[in-house]
This record gives sequence, C-alpha cells and structure tokens, in this order.
Amino acid sequence: MQRVLTHHRIHTDVPGRRILIIGQIIVGVVWWLSHPLCSWADSSLSLPRASSATEQQLRAEALYLQEETVSIASRYEQPISRAPSDVYVITDEDIRHSGAIDVPTLLRQVPGLEVMQTNAVDFNVSVRGDNQLLANKLLVLVDGRSIYIDQSGQVLWKSVPVALTEIKRIEVLKGPASAVYGFNAFDGVVNIITKSPEEMRGTTLQVAGGGQGTILTNGIYAGTGGNWSYRVSGEHEQNQRWSDRNSPALNRQRIAGIVEHHLPNQGRFRGEASLGRSNPYNGFLTEAATSDTHNSLAHALLSYEQNGLLMRGWWNGLFFNNPSNTVFPPLTPLLAITDRFGQGASDASFNTYDLETRYQFKPIKPLKLNIGTNFRHIVASWNYLKSQTAENRLGLYVQGDWQVLPALELSAGLRYDLDSHDKPTLSPRAAVIYHVHSDHTLRLSASIAYRHPTIIDVAQYTNTALMLPGFPPTATSILGTSNLRPEQIVSYELGYQGWWWQHRLRTRATGYFNHISNLIAVQNPTGNPLIPASPMNGGVADLYGGEAGVEVLMTSWLSGFVNYAYQDIGQTFSGISRRGFSHHKVNAGLRGKWNQFTGELLYHHASSAAYPLTDLLTNLGPFFPAGTVLPQEHVPSYNLLNVRLGYLIWREQTGDNVREAELALSVFNALNDNHREHPLGDLLGTRVLGWLTVKL
Repeated sequence: MQRVLTHHRIHTDVPGRRILIIGQIIVGVVWWLSHPLCSWADSSLSLPRASSATEQQLRAEALYLQEETVSIASRYEQPISRAPSDVYVITDEDIRHSGAIDVPTLLRQVPGLEVMQTNAVDFNVSVRGDNQLLANKLLVLVDGRSIYIDQSGQVLWKSVPVALTEIKRIEVLKGPASAVYGFNAFDGVVNIITKSPEEMRGTTLQVAGGGQGTILTNGIYAGTGGNWSYRVSGEHEQNQRWSDRNSPALNRQRIAGIVEHHLPNQGRFRGEASLGRSNPYNGFLTEAATSDTHNSLAHALLSYEQNGLLMRGWWNGLFFNNPSNTVFPPLTPLLAITDRFGQGASDASFNTYDLETRYQFKPIKPLKLNIGTNFRHIVASWNYLKSQTAENRLGLYVQGDWQVLPALELSAGLRYDLDSHDKPTLSPRAAVIYHVHSDHTLRLSASIAYRHPTIIDVAQYTNTALMLPGFPPTATSILGTSNLRPEQIVSYELGYQGWWWQHRLRTRATGYFNHISNLIAVQNPTGNPLIPASPMNGGVADLYGGEAGVEVLMTSWLSGFVNYAYQDIGQTFSGISRRGFSHHKVNAGLRGKWNQFTGELLYHHASSAAYPLTDLLTNLGPFFPAGTVLPQEHVPSYNLLNVRLGYLIWREQTGDNVREAELALSVFNALNDNHREHPLGDLLGTRVLGWLTVKL
C-alpha cells in the first residue's frame, strides 16, 4: 500500500470557497454514481456452470464481496452501510496476508488515517491531518476495553495486548465519536476485535525472524468443554533500532488468558487477564528528547452479557521506570531535564479502573436504542508530577437508530460527561442515511467531541536547566495547571457507498470539514525563561478534504483495492501546536492465490510534508558544535512497498477442524526507499522476515 502526499504552503485563511467547490464536486460525483448507473448493480454476470447446487453456491460466494457487519459506530452490530459514521474494516485475512508485525502498519491502508513511524517502536496515529508527536486524539480499544493511557493520552502500539494471529478484525471509525465513547474519541476510534475460543480451537504457533534483529514468536491454545471455553496465549518480540542496528529497541514478553461461561439466549460470563513487560521500550519521541523505558503492563476484566444487557468492569496498570531522559545529541551539553528534586530518572505507576453498563432494546419495532453509563477512576503516581493525582469521570449516553422509511434512517446520539478536573460537556452526533438503491447509500452526519486535559496537563512538574557557554546556568519549570478547557472538534461529513458488478466491486467516497479549537500545548507567552511554562489552550484550525476508494474482486483468486485522500487546513496554531500534514495520499493493494501460493503487494506513497520543531533547536543553534546539522521541518516524499509471499505446505480438514502449516517471506520497504516520517525520526530502511505458521 502507498500514500501519496504533496506539500503545499499552509494557509491561514478560512478555506470556505475551496470547501464549497469540494462539496459540489462530491455531491455531483455521488449523484452520478448512484442515480443513472444503478443498473450496474443489477446487471447479470454469468457464472461457470457447476455440477451441483452446492458447487454453484460455493463458486458464487467466491465471486462475491460481502458487506461487513460492524459494532464500532453505535456499539451494537449493524451493516456498515447503516452505520452513522465513516467505518473501515481490516479482516483477519487482510492481517494474515499483510506480513505486518504491528497494528499501525496495518492501519496505513485506511484512507484518511495518519500513521507516522518515528523509530522501531514509536508510532503516532491520528485521523485526517491531525497528527503530531505524542499523538493523543485517537481512542484505541481491544474488545471494547480502552488501552488508551488516560494519564498521558498515548497508546503503546508495540504493547497491544494481543497477537496479530488472535485478531478477528479491526474496525476503524474516522471522525468524532464522543457521543458514545466519551472524552478520548476525539477524531476517531480503533477497535481491535479478537477471535473467540471457538474460532481458535486448537493450537496456533507462529515464528518469524530476520532483518533488524527481529524475532517474533507467539503461541495460542484454545478449547471448549460443555458451557465453558478458554484461550491462553504467550508472545515474545524483539528488534533493533533503525538508527543503530547493534542497539536493542524492543524486548517484550506477554502472557494472557480468557475464560467464558456461556448462558442461554447467547449470554455469557467472561473473565480475562494479561501481564506483559518490555525492557527496553525505545519510545516515545518528543520535540527535544526520547526515552528508553522499562515497562510492565497488566489488565484484568470481568463482564456479564445477556438479552441486550452488558455489565463490565476492568483495570489497566502501567508501571515504568526510565534511568534518564535522553535529549538529542546537540542539546546534551546544553540542556538537562529533571523532576522537581533535580533527578533525571523517572518512576511511575498508572492505574485505571472502569465500571460500565449498557442496555440495548427496541421500544417500538423501527427504533433501536442503546443507553449506557460508565465511571472511571484514574490514578497517577510519578516523580514528574506535583504529587500523586487522581481523576474521576462519569458519563451517560443514549444512542438511537430509527428506520423512518424503508429507504430512510435517522441516527442520533448524545453523551453527558463529568470530570473532576473540568466542567461538564455534552457531545452530540446525528446522521441521516438514505438508501438510494439497495446497493447505494448516502450518509450525512454532524458531531461534536471533546478531549479533556490529562493528569499530566494538570499536575506536571518538570525542571529544565540551560547551561550555555559563557553564561550562568538558567533554570525554568513546566508546571501543570487546572485552568484549561477541553479541546473541541466540530465535524461534518457526507459519505457514499455503492456496490456494482454483482457485489464484486465497491466504491466509497467521503467529504468532511472539521473545526478544531482549544488545543492544549505547553507555552511560555512571556518568553521570559524565569517564568514557568504551562499547558495552555490556543488557536483554531479548519481541516477539510475528501477520500475515495475502490475495492474489487476480479476473480476468485485475484482481488485489489486503491484509495485516495486529500486534505488541507487553515490554522492559527503556532509553534509545536502547528499541525503538520500531507495534502495527498494514495494506498493500493493486490492479493492473489494460486493453488498453495498466496501473494500480496501493499503500496503507500507519501509526498513531502512539514512538521513544526521546537524553538530550542533554532534558538540554541549558535551554541552547537561546529558542523552540527540541524533537522529541518520539511520531510521529503517517500514510497513504501510491502510484499508477502506464502506457501501452504500442508493442510488437513476434518469437519470444521482445520490443521495446516504455511511458510512465508515478507519484505517491509521492498523498494529500499530509506525515509523519515518526521524530521526527528529515524531513517526507516528495509526489513526481510521469514515466517512459519502452524495450526493444529
């Protein structure tokens, strides 16, 4: 897959005229696709004659793209064409054939999703031009449980607590979703849905190894007995740094288990737990430093579900220590970052507790309601905070979908959130879904979402010391503050989905306009280093653009896709708050199957972009050693081609039980286009891996 990004100058005016033109183009294209050519969807395609009705059905299914059922938009399952938000799905087959070793690499194929890799471990993922270092605008879930770190706003992408072989599908919602998910669903949601023990019955083993010192192993065993089912898994992963192939970037291990007791009417009790460690974990990258932390993560969950009622409680724990903050080499003799006691090392304990209940029902036949509430208690203990700090959140929401007419649906949701550090917020979402034809759907939606300040925004206490040659040492501080407003996004979308050629071809298009305000960033408006800097609200931005894509099943053995995204922005943000982005992106993929062989090409092209850099790198430039090359805001375009070739060496099926073994070879960056995705990031090169996957 490939993203194409072309660099343009950033405009500061409100782009109303361009928005109007783009909107007119989208409406015209959608009308043209859906109205005069609906006969495409009804045209007949003769299938090869089969010797029996069963064979005819199997051949027909092999030449048919099925519409996905998703639960991410309304928090209950519905066809993707009826979802009130823009949703994409990455299936287990997509994962298996991709050759990816992490979730962000898989997410590159979704149009409008921003994936920025800065080193072997650190990824920043956001939606529609709203990306940054330490990205904090995307909510990430595993089976509906948040793995977003509430205390700081980050996601540990290389510590997602499931192996890729355990994932059934990844649902991606683009656009605000606070109406049903609350604070952190600012510009999108990713829900990683795992396979049930029944779907993974037996033993699955996978081993991969190759370039950049990469070793990846995982094992899963799942089974059933009576009304009980279970799954246990273990995983090990390690690799080296892109910047130094002799230095470790990641060495992590994880064990996890799930047990379910099945009840009548598709009810169940579920319990799960996991424990993981990473030593080292070479991330996160910030504007002035990076870190090598030793992390331990754990979680536990209990849930009950029956007849539309869900009751769930879970705990997430993150414990880390860092011997010191590693500032960029040119800054090392000039800058020191410490806690309030002058210590560079850090030691932290983050704990999050969540209780949730929701109920789905139909008061009348055409109306489906989903009501729910959750309470979250967040605790942070870290020597870079003023003191141990706690935060409480309470949310109540209702989501309704009403089929007014056979071709017309209305969807509306509203959530009320209370936070112990801030004022209450109301997050609405509304959508009109019109089925122009059974295979063609239009969606118009609007929503508002918020991201409240984190504990670090409120309680941070960091000291910085400048030691410039010929000048006395100068010390200043970064102090958290409770005098902050929630970040806000107001979003409007127009979307279209159409099926053609007897469901062998799908087209999708979306146009959007997002207004963002009150972004939080650390600033010192006085410029006086003796006055502490603090997180502050400031600026507005208007992000707008569109996405379009085609997915096609050409034959039973060959399929492909291509999508394109355009985005632009008008903003008043300055400094490190300024949004860096690329205007154009293209993703494309081709997958083939020939007897025992499978092959996949995924291509991404990204044009040049510009990202803001901290003033430290420019203001302290005169004090750097002679010959020091400073990073520049401009990031050149890059081409990323990922390739995988697999060979099924053995397969045996008895009833529903399948046993098989596959050998595969994958290449990341097969074109060897060494590139950076952020000015301060590592130079990403080529990685070749060999794979063995066995299912018993």
